[in-house]
Amino acid sequence: MSLSLEEIAKNVQTCRSNVASALKAAGRSDGVTIVAAVKTQPKELIEQVVRAGLIDNIGDNRVQEFMANYDPDLKVNRHFIGRLQTNKVKYIIDKVCLIHSLDRDDLAYEIDKQARKHSLVMNCLIEVNMGSEISKGGVQPDEVLAFAESVKKYPNVCVKGLMSVLPNTQDEQALIGMYRDLHAIYLNMRGKFEGIDTLSCGMTNDYELAITYGGSNMIRPGRVLFGDRVYNTEQING
Repeated sequence: MSLSLEEIAKNVQTCRSNVASALKAAGRSDGVTIVAAVKTQPKELIEQVVRAGLIDNIGDNRVQEFMANYDPDLKVNRHFIGRLQTNKVKYIIDKVCLIHSLDRDDLAYEIDKQARKHSLVMNCLIEVNMGSEISKGGVQPDEVLAFAESVKKYPNVCVKGLMSVLPNTQDEQALIGMYRDLHAIYLNMRGKFEGIDTLSCGMTNDYELAITYGGSNMIRPGRVLFGDRVYNTEQING
């Protein structure tokens, strides 16, 4: 069962308070953009939350869900935060403000191709596989700078920074170490490329660590805002 608008509003406020505390703990004076991960959330609920002014950035994991929920009249910044197949780029290219999961050349090529058709330059983040997990996408940490350099050949793709989904582990010290390593890669990248300003990392279970130790300035919480995900029968059986 979905949470009420009042419950979600309370969760959003708690999240913002936690973000402020994490920034203070890190001695940071900058801000963090909250991209609400709306995976499996009903279209009606998303619209209510946006129109109530609770969130102004939402992130989708799946193109099919994105298209089902898309409303051109809804005033919200839409991000694509999941793995992206090349044959699905054309459906979202003119509808999102940022693609978080650029991790291979054929995807960069397709983003460039589709963006050119719409006379736009698509902002993207390079996804980094910090845990070297086979089940996840992402560029290996030691290959990030070379990949960023290679993307320069695509004029309609603009790399703005990095994104990462860290391993789901209870080992807090391991996470802190990976976040520090990710931040170091980000700082190195920012020193070598122009326009690098976004580090998207941290979800429901670890966004405070991401802010305090990883220098994250964009987080992607879902369950902490909306409660447990809602799956319909078709999703369970599909």
